[in-house]
Amino acid sequence: MENFGGMSLVKKISVTGMGIALFVVLTLCVQVPVFENYYLCLGYIAMAVYLYSIGTVSGTIVGTVGVILYCVLTSGLRGMPGWAAGNVVIGIALGNFFKLIKGKKMNAALWLISVIVIVAATAVGILGVKSLTEHLLYAQPFLVRAAKNIYAFTADAFVLAASLPLCVFLDKRIGAVLGDSDT
Repeated sequence: MENFGGMSLVKKISVTGMGIALFVVLTLCVQVPVFENYYLCLGYIAMAVYLYSIGTVSGTIVGTVGVILYCVLTSGLRGMPGWAAGNVVIGIALGNFFKLIKGKKMNAALWLISVIVIVAATAVGILGVKSLTEHLLYAQPFLVRAAKNIYAFTADAFVLAASLPLCVFLDKRIGAVLGDSDT
């Protein structure tokens, strides 16, 4: 079980619920077009901050439940199972990586390694798991699904990588607000 860092379970659930809402609001209300019919999913900012500052479990729930709610609200259920499964993989990978780097001095080498890990985790989550899930559910060739998910992978990896400086900046502030001396 993950260390709750001094937060009660009720507080952790409440804070995670706020993260889910933030994921949905950022995804629905702030749409930045980058590719034909594809927008940056700015909800990944909330997921990244939660993974970094609150923890792997909370951040993974924010990204997974957030994308499910977004899909339900926009009637985009067709891609939802793959996206949710992909976000579980991304959340577990990045949450554990962020535990390793949290609190370390971020020099150029660590920034570069972080970006590589973020891109790799997003590739496995979106190009791998999301594409495989869609291949199995909809009987479409895996390579066709992976090719269609290139836009999502590129945009999502960009948002997650671009969120890292914000994660580092907000971490101590979030800890102070939540009253968590470990954060």
